[in-house]
Amino acid sequence: MIGLCAGIFGGLIGIGGGLIMIPLMVALLKISQHQAHGTSLVALIFTGISGAVIYGLNNSLDIPAATALAVTAVFTARLGARYAHSLKEWKLKKAFGIFLFFCALLLFCKPYLSDVIIVIASPVAKITVFLVAGAATGFLSGMMGVGGGTIMVPVMVLLTGFSQHLAQGTSLLVMIPTGAMGAFTHWRMGNVNLKILYGLIAGILIGTYCGGYLAHLTDENILRLIFATIMILLGFRYISTAYPE
Repeated sequence: MIGLCAGIFGGLIGIGGGLIMIPLMVALLKISQHQAHGTSLVALIFTGISGAVIYGLNNSLDIPAATALAVTAVFTARLGARYAHSLKEWKLKKAFGIFLFFCALLLFCKPYLSDVIIVIASPVAKITVFLVAGAATGFLSGMMGVGGGTIMVPVMVLLTGFSQHLAQGTSLLVMIPTGAMGAFTHWRMGNVNLKILYGLIAGILIGTYCGGYLAHLTDENILRLIFATIMILLGFRYISTAYPE
């Protein structure tokens, strides 16, 4: 069920689903925060594959943009994973809670940001934006155990003029190499729980397929507000309970 929920949300709004999986794994399966992040990243590889296929069938992929984003992301994902491993459990939980608040803020403000941000027209400038965004995405992906769509999708929509669906599909494609690099690093450090991984993957493959299909039929604004509200509640819970033992 965890993988299914994560897959549906991931496919619907173009994120990997780690924002759903990680809190549920920690709360329901009682695994450590570090293992939740590492296991989430492995599962997100399959979110990316399944979601990219569905969006690709609807002509919602930009291969050059995905390549530029992934070039830097695969390098910084490893750094992010190593940094997460060095943090104590309560510090990682608090950092994840703050990250949830940040993502929720982006989702709430997204309709208003488009009126104040100028879309970049220069191809060279666009590539530069993709490279920088990819570097930030990779580090956060490796550290937080998420796909990075919360960074990539707003950047593509607000700064480079991508449609919402094109940005979501491209984001899911980038998650494949980025997630693989971060997952490999976490696996080497013992932060992947194989006992629950296979169930997550099965649920994610089904959920992402359904979510990707529904994304083209769903009112994005309603879904965005619901998801942002959930992230605020989860973020508050993480921050309020994360204290040194």
